[in-house]
Amino acid sequence: MARYYRYRLPPWARYWLLVIERATLPIVIFQLVRTLFFPTTFDILLLGIFIGIFFAFYFQYI
Repeated sequence: MARYYRYRLPPWARYWLLVIERATLPIVIFQLVRTLFFPTTFDILLLGIFIGIFFAFYFQYI
């Protein structure tokens, strides 16, 4: 498996990757609260996607 090196990206791409990385935790928390109050299939699916993205950043897969 090829390793993804974020430092080989152009500076503008690294900046947006950092912005997305920092924004994932508040989005996950918001979506979790929304799913607890209004549980729909779409909300649960969306929460799973956001948690997956969060863990991908946390374990440095992205």
